[in-house]
Amino acid sequence: MQGRRLTASRALVRDVRLLGRLLCEAIEASDGKEAREIVEQVRTLSIAGRRNTSPRLNEKLAPFCADMPPRTLKRVIRAFSQFSQLVNIAEDAHQARVQRFSIADGEPAMPGTIARSLSVLAAAGVEVEAIRKLLVEAVVSPVFTAHPTEVRRKSVIDIEQQLAQCLSRLEQAGLTAQETDRYQADLERATTTLWQTNSLRGRRLQVVDEILNGLSYYNSTIFRVIPEVYEGLENQLRGSPWRFAQDALPPFLRMGSWIGGDRDGNPFVNGETLREALRLQSERVFSFYLGELHSLGAELSLDDRYVKVSQELQRLATDSPDRSEQRRHEPYRLAISGMYARLAATARKFGSTELVREPVAAAPCYLSPAEFAEDLATIGKSLIANGAGKIAAGKLRSLQRAVDVFGFHLVSLDLRQNSEVHQRVVHELFEKVRPGTGYEALAESDKIHLLTEELRSSQLLVTSLKTYSAETMSELSVLREAAEAHKRYGRASIPNYIISKAGSPSDLLEVMVLFREVGLFRPDEPEAASVNIIPLFETISDLRSSHDVMQTVLAIEAYRTYLRALGGKQEIMLGYSDSNKDGGYLTSGWELYKAEMAFIQLFDREGIRLGLFHGRGGSVGRGGGPSYEAITALPAGAVAGSIRLTEQGEVIAAKYSNPALGRRNLELLIAATLEASLLPSDAQEPDPVFLHAMEELSGLAFGAYRCLVYETEGFERFFWEATIIGEIAKLNIGSRPASRSSSRRIEDLRAIPWVFGWSQSRIMLPGWFGFGSAVGQWLTGHPDGLPTLQRMHRDWPFFQTLIANMEMVLAKTNMAIAAGYVDLAPDASAHEKIFARIKDEWEATTAALLGITDQGSLLENNPALKQSIHHRFPCLDPLNHMQIDLLRRHRAGERDQDTEEALHLTINGIAAGLRNSG
Repeated sequence: MQGRRLTASRALVRDVRLLGRLLCEAIEASDGKEAREIVEQVRTLSIAGRRNTSPRLNEKLAPFCADMPPRTLKRVIRAFSQFSQLVNIAEDAHQARVQRFSIADGEPAMPGTIARSLSVLAAAGVEVEAIRKLLVEAVVSPVFTAHPTEVRRKSVIDIEQQLAQCLSRLEQAGLTAQETDRYQADLERATTTLWQTNSLRGRRLQVVDEILNGLSYYNSTIFRVIPEVYEGLENQLRGSPWRFAQDALPPFLRMGSWIGGDRDGNPFVNGETLREALRLQSERVFSFYLGELHSLGAELSLDDRYVKVSQELQRLATDSPDRSEQRRHEPYRLAISGMYARLAATARKFGSTELVREPVAAAPCYLSPAEFAEDLATIGKSLIANGAGKIAAGKLRSLQRAVDVFGFHLVSLDLRQNSEVHQRVVHELFEKVRPGTGYEALAESDKIHLLTEELRSSQLLVTSLKTYSAETMSELSVLREAAEAHKRYGRASIPNYIISKAGSPSDLLEVMVLFREVGLFRPDEPEAASVNIIPLFETISDLRSSHDVMQTVLAIEAYRTYLRALGGKQEIMLGYSDSNKDGGYLTSGWELYKAEMAFIQLFDREGIRLGLFHGRGGSVGRGGGPSYEAITALPAGAVAGSIRLTEQGEVIAAKYSNPALGRRNLELLIAATLEASLLPSDAQEPDPVFLHAMEELSGLAFGAYRCLVYETEGFERFFWEATIIGEIAKLNIGSRPASRSSSRRIEDLRAIPWVFGWSQSRIMLPGWFGFGSAVGQWLTGHPDGLPTLQRMHRDWPFFQTLIANMEMVLAKTNMAIAAGYVDLAPDASAHEKIFARIKDEWEATTAALLGITDQGSLLENNPALKQSIHHRFPCLDPLNHMQIDLLRRHRAGERDQDTEEALHLTINGIAAGLRNSG
């Protein structure tokens, strides 16, 4: 096995070199030999500079880049940006290769594989009934969001997917020389196309663009992968020590989305965009079903002169409008032709405007996905009963699984809005019917009393006789569209409503009142409740008060009744991004952990099932990092068969751009859910000494972070001048504004550009600041405390994961490059004092981490990540040098098109090189 892994590692180096050579050849063919030579020269200077430990910028590379005219600079920036992305493609192929080698060698040793998890569970004595019960009630759902950290154009992503496919084809065993040459030529063509394609968007993304971008991963990956994942798990269970009896698993793995339903801070999402999102989703799934049915019909050429069919199948064939003489003795094809006609009619009913293939004749619509699934089941039963079970287990079974998961709506779309908006809308509704109520000014207890009294009545507050503000009309429009969606697509189309900035019980009750206004909840028919109300606790103070908020809400009978109508389960969302911006990396992680423990105890006492929804971003500063480790590091009882987490920005492409990656990531989520839910809880309980130490460390880190970010005079100006945040705010990288208001205050800035700005300047502050100070102060009070911290790292998964993610960020940080950004400020001397504090903290944090992990250098125990950095940083560092020079020109008044485009290209390239930047 070791030899196979070594071979895989060498193959990664080979792929990186191959793609780099092809890119250089494309540059020379398109732009000339001189352009290639300049790129090579910059790379050489960059590699030499990385060997230099100078605290300032690369002394040779910086002036070399500064002397380039903007047009030449653009070429060089594009070259290094694209090479960074090519390294990503090669590493993705490498991950798939390692997985194949593991399976081929019969060693399911990689953590996160389903086979390994089942082995771990069997060894722990987990009983078959526990697995069966968990899978019946389980929820595993990655949720795509449209946060603007994916800075690449869709056209570029498509080309990169072609490159990945070309690499995959070249990996196939037994290729002839002619096939190898053909696939190599395909790779060369794709690389040339990439070089000659503009990387920048000409306009800011619209919401519909974001919807279509998210849906593109269904065609490339998800439609194929999800049935494969179910099949793989079923096969593993059948071959496991338990010999699982049931063949078909319930559809516990489902995709979620916020794209088109997330209104928090995005004025461009409204009832119309919600309706269009639902239509586009439905259109995409019908197109897939129709294509699969057509393919299945081509496969099922079985002739009734040679094989028997069931009466139910014969009835489908007889009822089919297909009267083709050619298919007279092919009952399966006749049946499928009729099903295709019905499905085509259903697609048109749901708004599909074009069909790739027209049906043979008109037919009645399917009334529900269940009716379509029943016809598919009829085909399967007939095949199995008549000696063709292996045929039924192929394309047909995959289609059946898809229908179970996707229905006619494709993906469950969550709605989200800020609690402050709900409060304003409810205030206005009360004022229109009871002037002087003054809802917004009421004390919390009075709000709860007023809302609970209102929820006892079926009398609506909204009346056609009154005129309402644009904000109120927009909110009601969205909710009315949601009610219509339930009638049209079923409740699974919009099952959840997220309340951002939830901080009080009234925040949840306000949403119940608004639901009543549009028919999503009826007090006289509590069982008609149809949407889960999910509070999102984001800031440190909100996390600390979240237990009390939920305890109060659960004591309100109207809310308990609402929960019972929805199956007796409450989902709570935890915000990683804003809690980090509010309190820093260490405190955010710890307060999230404590909130989870408090929820577990509360909901266990109340007899209500708990589901946690993790609002994780791509960067460590926004909760990013490996999903498997994050889930298995949660406190005991935090998963219990239910895990939802956001997949944001560039992370979506990194995880779902090709089928191999998509399957691996979905299996990671399932494996982590199984282990976190079913392993004995005592194996996950941390030592009380660890909890006490973390509480003290968090308090110290919180003080250090708040002192710098919110209490240091001039820090806000430092951030805007020593990072590229101002330029990022003008980029065409998303439909959502960078800030919640026109203010430059850090409190008002969204967490995404906050993290993105620090990442671009290579300071990466949200992923580590405060840890070094905290450890240093704590060890002063606990002189013999280092062994405790080392034991925490060795024995506590939460602390292991926290340290591992921080180590990755520290390794990507570069204070020499960061100093170049600081020098851009008009008053550099004032900023130098702040930067000196940041640099000192970085050194203290690095030293503390190395002491805890007992390493001589960062990533000493993670050679794979160390190799990744070795591949990409010689091309990443020049981009920072060029960005610094371009910022200097831009801020000095050079606003020509070449300079602005070159600056935007550096942002793209640095994001690609860092890979988890937003």
